[in-house]
Amino acid sequence: MEEVTANDNGQTNQTMQTIYDRRAVRRYQDRPVPADLIGQVIDAGKMAPSDMNHQPWKFYVLAIPDTIRAFSTEIRTYLEGRSHMFTMERRQDEDPVFYRAPVVIFLAAPRNNEWAALDVGMCAGNMMLAARSLGLGSCPVGLAKYVDKTMVSARLGLDPRDQVLLAVVLGYAAEVPECQPRTANNVVFVN
Repeated sequence: MEEVTANDNGQTNQTMQTIYDRRAVRRYQDRPVPADLIGQVIDAGKMAPSDMNHQPWKFYVLAIPDTIRAFSTEIRTYLEGRSHMFTMERRQDEDPVFYRAPVVIFLAAPRNNEWAALDVGMCAGNMMLAARSLGLGSCPVGLAKYVDKTMVSARLGLDPRDQVLLAVVLGYAAEVPECQPRTANNVVFVN
């Protein structure tokens, strides 16, 4: 784990430590996540800032393994041969979309809201930090946006005026990913 530098009093800030410790987890234990923890993660997402406080997000939670498998299979089938991001390496995984996570939370927002993608991104960031603070692993899944191209999408009951922009998967981590190097020299102070 990356250690956050201590402040002048020799103490580390728990929020900063959580930010530095969070990783994208792609292997999960076969262990259900209690509903109250899922609720806490979603509530943290709802606390994110949004354009003019519109809070455009809606949450669609999958926590039944067979349901998650059905959604993953349909998205995978749609993506076969269509997406350059869907590499051969990922195709070999048993669940290359949701990583066999026990919880998938689709985040949707109105199609005609030009700020919705930013708002949902901030919401997802809060959710992943909350998950980490609660002892859960998480990973953002951009491929989830293709759910609207599948036969199972109707099961979400999504309003036709809305679209899925992202999903966050949750669960108890079965791996401890290393921190990847961060880009340096990409900050410009303007006078």
